[in-house]
Amino acid sequence: MGYYDRIVASVETSAPAQGLLARTPSPALVLGAIASVQFGSAIATTLFARIGPAGAVALRLVAASVVLMMIWRPSLRGRTRRDLLLAAVFGGVLAGMNLAFYEAIQRIPLGIAVTIEFVGPLAVAIAGSRRRLDLVWVALAAAGIVGLMKGDSHGLDTLGVVLALTAGCLWGAYILINARVGRTFAGGTGLAIAMCVASVVALPFGIAQGGAQLVQPHILLVGAAVGMLSSAIPYTFEMEALRRIATSVFGVLMSLEPAMAALAGFLVIGQSLSVRELIGIALVVVASVGASTAARRAPIAV
Repeated sequence: MGYYDRIVASVETSAPAQGLLARTPSPALVLGAIASVQFGSAIATTLFARIGPAGAVALRLVAASVVLMMIWRPSLRGRTRRDLLLAAVFGGVLAGMNLAFYEAIQRIPLGIAVTIEFVGPLAVAIAGSRRRLDLVWVALAAAGIVGLMKGDSHGLDTLGVVLALTAGCLWGAYILINARVGRTFAGGTGLAIAMCVASVVALPFGIAQGGAQLVQPHILLVGAAVGMLSSAIPYTFEMEALRRIATSVFGVLMSLEPAMAALAGFLVIGQSLSVRELIGIALVVVASVGASTAARRAPIAV
């Protein structure tokens, strides 16, 4: 079964969502999630000088946890140990993914970081494939990454690249676990529990970097906005979209993530990219589009 086919199949039996999200077209939810998380990440970089990347992550996750708990009011009563363990693992992945990514974008431009990070879910998308065409998408993605590494305007920080790759691996895990959480828990209750776990994991790192600055009114306000844009809104949108979106549409729309990150970096924090780097991002986007559409056409194993 193809990667996106597995995601959709695993959430088809989820409890139906209620309200506005359930009536919103899934493509609109995915596009909204992409824009929200990338512009939220761009805004988060403005906090790094005061509270560091880990401080920004802590504020982001805590703010998102408060909002999600108020919306979904999850209860642990009646939940099996396996259900709670799944939510806890999901929370650990969320914390690790965010910490690695924010540390990366402190060192390398946002558009480049997201493009490098994107090789994680792209690799999962074509893992185990026996189609020769997928070798073309792998080659295009590799060429794009090489183009980014040899960009003219930026000497990429090695640690930043490693952190982006780490975030990419965790992003792939996030997508797969997200699907299981969506099947196990109704609405966003599983996400709310996982976000609380992620906050607990990230908070010590945030306090170590941000200290007393974390409770400054301006910092708290911006952190709350980042939490809404980068966590509460996109994760909720994605979880709802994954319940019912067509596999090809989901894959193609998610492929726009690196391009959206480059746009957000340029508009919010003035990060310009060279022609070589823009071509590298474009190659990765094309590779992802190709891999996701090919996955839909492939026979589904049962």
